[in-house]
Amino acid sequence: MTEELRPIVRIISSDIPGGKQVYDALTKVSGVSYSLSSAICNIMNINKYKKVGSLSQEEVKKIEDIIKNPVKYKLPSYLLNRRRDPDTGQDIQLIAADLKLTREFDIKKLKRIRTYRGIRHALGLPVRGQKTRSHFRKGRSVGVQKKKIAAQKAAASKEDKKEGKK
Repeated sequence: MTEELRPIVRIISSDIPGGKQVYDALTKVSGVSYSLSSAICNIMNINKYKKVGSLSQEEVKKIEDIIKNPVKYKLPSYLLNRRRDPDTGQDIQLIAADLKLTREFDIKKLKRIRTYRGIRHALGLPVRGQKTRSHFRKGRSVGVQKKKIAAQKAAASKEDKKEGKK
């Protein structure tokens, strides 16, 4: 009996290649960590190293339900990605677009109430205590541009030579 692997499996809003192992593949869903992925495999009694493409539709639906409602399956709160939510006070699991939206709103709130972290976000500086001397400067021009300066010096020296001859 040979199992047929589906080439792509859709879990929540992520397309996952069917050749990936379940343990690793679940982390491709935004908001699912390795520890939550491992807990899901343990709850469903699935081998972590089984290929995702070999899962049945019922198993995929149950995995989606566990990811959306982990409290219903008695997963411990430390596996969830939003503990003691400031608005509701509950432990919840956010996934995909909800996670991005909530993160965005949290940063906007920090900026609005002018916290230290909010100010650092607004200025585009590192937020978590990193040094500012060298490592956060991505995508910005930094330091002296040697080629430009060399070209300017060469042009200036040519100008001086021309003026000296006249």
